[in-house]
Formats: sequence, C-alpha cells, structure tokens
Amino acid sequence: MSALDWLVLLGTLGVIVGYGVWKTRGRQDMAGYLRGGRQDKWHTIGLSVMATQASAITFLSTPGQAYQDGMRFVQFYFGLPLAMIVLSIVFVPRYFQLHVYTAYEFLESRFDLKTRQLTAFLFLLQRGLSAGITIYAPAIILSSVLGWPLRLTCVFMGGIVVLYTTLGGTRAVSQTQKQQMVVMLGGMVLAFIVIVARLPPNLSFRNAVHIAGSLGKLNVVDFSADPTRRYTLWSGLLGGCFLAMAYFGTDQSQVQRYLSARSIAESRLGLLFNGLLKVPMQSLILFVGTMVFVFYQFNLPPIFFNQAELARVHATAADGQMRVLEQAHAVAFEHKREEIWRLDRALARGDSAAVAAAEGSVRRAEAVSASLREQAQRVIASALPDANPKEADYVFLTFVVRNLPRGVVGLLLAVILCAAMSAVAGELSALASTTLVDIYRRSLRKQASDAHYVRAARLFTVGWGVLAILFATFASLIDNLIQAVNILGSLFYGTVLGIFLVAFFLRRVRGTAVFLAAIVSESLVVWVFLRTGVSFLWYNVIGCLAVLGLSALMSYGRPVASSR
Repeated sequence: MSALDWLVLLGTLGVIVGYGVWKTRGRQDMAGYLRGGRQDKWHTIGLSVMATQASAITFLSTPGQAYQDGMRFVQFYFGLPLAMIVLSIVFVPRYFQLHVYTAYEFLESRFDLKTRQLTAFLFLLQRGLSAGITIYAPAIILSSVLGWPLRLTCVFMGGIVVLYTTLGGTRAVSQTQKQQMVVMLGGMVLAFIVIVARLPPNLSFRNAVHIAGSLGKLNVVDFSADPTRRYTLWSGLLGGCFLAMAYFGTDQSQVQRYLSARSIAESRLGLLFNGLLKVPMQSLILFVGTMVFVFYQFNLPPIFFNQAELARVHATAADGQMRVLEQAHAVAFEHKREEIWRLDRALARGDSAAVAAAEGSVRRAEAVSASLREQAQRVIASALPDANPKEADYVFLTFVVRNLPRGVVGLLLAVILCAAMSAVAGELSALASTTLVDIYRRSLRKQASDAHYVRAARLFTVGWGVLAILFATFASLIDNLIQAVNILGSLFYGTVLGIFLVAFFLRRVRGTAVFLAAIVSESLVVWVFLRTGVSFLWYNVIGCLAVLGLSALMSYGRPVASSR
C-alpha cells in the first residue's frame, strides 16, 4: 500500500477508536458497563445493531459470493423486516419491563434456572465459535497486505479488539459502531462508483448489467420449493424470518445493543430502521460483487484469487502444470472478451436475434473458463494437501488492492477493519455479559460489589477473546466465511427461538417440559445437518417448531399450576 493508503487507514481507525474511548471515559458501574447506562438514541441503536451483524465477513465475503454465485444470497434477508416488527411488538417490551441485563434472565422468571442456563450455554457455544471466524476474516486482509503469517495476524487483530472492548464496555461498543457503520456504508458506495468508472469507457452501464445477467449473476429471486436449495424466496421469507427473530431477539450480542436504548420507543425505532435499511445495504454489497465480476470480463483475472496459495503451488513440482493452465486461462479469457464485445454491439443495435446468439456464445466461453479454474483448484489441492482451495473470500480483496486508486484502497481496508472491530467487539461484550450475569453472578458469586463484577466482566472478555483467537487459527479450514457463520448460527438459533416463543405464548408449559424439548430439538437439528441435504435456513424453522410442538405435547393435560 502507498503512504496515503496507510494514512487514510490508520487515521480512520484512530479517530473512531479515540472517539469511543473519549465518549466512555470515567468510572463505570455494572449497569453502565453492561448496558451502557441506557443513554442511546434510536439512530445509534439502529446503526449499532447493523454494525454488529455487518462484520468484516459481510464486506469481504459477500462480494465474492456474488462474484461466484450471483445476487440470490439477498433472499437470505427477505424475512428480516417482518422479524423486526415481531420483535418490536413482542420481545422489546418484555425485556424493558424486567430490567434485564441479558435476554436469558427472563427465562428463569418464566421457567427455571436450568432452562435459563441451557439457553445461555447454547448462545455461548455458537457465538464463541463464530467470534473466531469474525476475527479470521480481517486477518486475511492484514496477512495479504502486510505479508505476515496468517496465525500471527489473527493474534494481532484479536488482541487489539480484546483490549478495546475490555476498556470500554457496551457503551464504547455502541458509540464506535455508529461511526464505523457510516464509514462502512460510505466506503461501499465509493467502491461501487469507482468500479463502474473503471469499466471500459465505451461500455454503457445498462449493457454492463445485461452482461452480468447473461452470465447468471442477477438471479435475485428463486421461486423453487426444493428444500435442498440454499437460497430461495421461501427459505428467505420463512427461514430467514425465523433466523432473524432468533438472532435479533435472543442473541445477546444483538439484545445488548437495544437494551442500551433510552426507552422502548427508541429501541423499536432502532430495530425498524435496521429492518428497512438491511436489505438495500446487502443488495448494494452484492451488486458491488457483481460489478467486480463484470470488470473481470474485460480485465484478465487471476486463475485463482488466493495469491498466497497460488505462489506456493508455483514453488512445487506442479509449477509446470499450473503455468499451462494459466496460459489456457488467458487464451480463454481473450476469446470470452471478444464474445462479450460482440454481445455489446448486438445490444447497441437492438438486434434480439444477434443478442440471443451472442449470449449463448458468452455462456459457452464462460463454461470453458470455469472448467479451467476448477482444474486449477484440483491442482492446488493435489500439490498442497493443507491448502485452502476456496477463493471467494479473496475476490474483493484482490480487486481492491490491485485496481483501486491510492487513498481509496486505504479507505476500503478501513471499511473492512471497522466492520471487524464492531462485530468482534459486540460479540465479546455479549459473551462476557452472559457469562457474568447468567453463570458467574447467578450460580458462583451471588453477592459482590459492582466493582468486582466489572472486573470480572473484563476478565471474561479477555478469556473469550483468547478462545476466539484460538478458533480463528483454524478458520482457514472453512468454506465461504459468510455462509459458515450463518450455518453455525442456524444450528442453534431455532432451538433458542423456540424456547422464547414458548415462554411468550404457551403459558401452560413449564420449565422441565421446555428443557427436555430443547434437548431433543437441538439433537434433531444436528441430525438434519449431518445426515440430510436440507438448506441451513430451514434448520431455524425445524428447531423452533420442534421445541414448540414437543413442549406443548409434554405439557398437554397437565394442570396450569404444575411445578417446574
């Protein structure tokens, strides 16, 4: 990177972190450290909620997802606006009325201690693992840019976030996330403008979009009812709604964000703001990835975007084989570019027959290029058994570093690192809060001073940070990062959501029934994951409905006043 890029990157991060530390200066009690003193307005809540979810994985992996698979991932978010309405009506008032620190405190008052701590344990398990993936994503960037070993970069990146979160608590997280979200959105808009400007000057934007559509990158809506298809309209609306209700309604990393609001109204407005803005934001990020794909139809892309792994292959006996593939890849690219220009000319003439013929030629040329890329991945896997053969997470990073002007590179890297800081900070803060409130204070140290609990919260933050960093060192074994996080969450969220819905709506169900139903339902979800091809979005529906059905079945016919 240039000196200007470093100045923009470090300056942006320094200002944001400095602002957060300054806003939260002074001594904090337990309420201030865990709930931020309930001082935040709705726009801070909305941006903080979005920033916690929009990790570096969103800005690093989502464009690569669109580059390889098109826009259909946006269907994942179709159920989110409906979920925000349900949460605003049902969940938020209950949490505020009980003055809880965590979502799981409510479950003890409704059921019993074992149900509360089972739910807290499920949250700690899945969120602790996903925090490691969230650290790994930005570590890819620093490792590539600085040439550092990836594992050392994970330790460095995670250490900074742990220090920043430990010092500031929840309010520091919320205050910095507001600034980070503004930088993220502004940076992606700027990236889109620059990408479009870098397309060939004689290519119209309309024709660029048509080219993307011809190659299957604008497949936004899939009406298929096949449950094994990962992203469809129905899995997005139903499964996505259940996942969003579980994530925003029962995941402490999100609940903690809107528990810091001044009032119920501010909390509701923040959630509705998130529901209205999230789908357009994700559509923009995916469309950025689509435009990167169009850019690489006119500019030779690498045969494999993970340049570190490609360089390792060239140092092995497979070097000659890979060079042959790279030459064939370059020839195939030139042929495909000629066919794309032929399509562009047919579009300019408005000749529908010529357009259809050219589209067929372009798709056949793309199939040849795709075959060569697949062969390259097989060569890499054969030459380097320990290599990561997946490249989607490197697509946007490679484009940014190689093609954007000085200063803009630094800003885009700041966007991705801001996202990492906001998401990891929110996760570690929530993990520490849940461990402190639902485990330590409830069962291990019931009577202590506020100062003691604040110190304990800081120690738990450090502990969870260390575990997340350790898990991050193994994240290179995972496929596309954004899918990995969503799959991991879906393994647990349905069961947790089912417990909360039973608490809200099935008044006759008591603690033992819902506890046993949750154990059986979670086992069912894990079995579906391991033994079937059902899309992960349906795990949330399966887990939730199983808890509702089983707990109701076990409680049928029992008197209302039955014991827990």
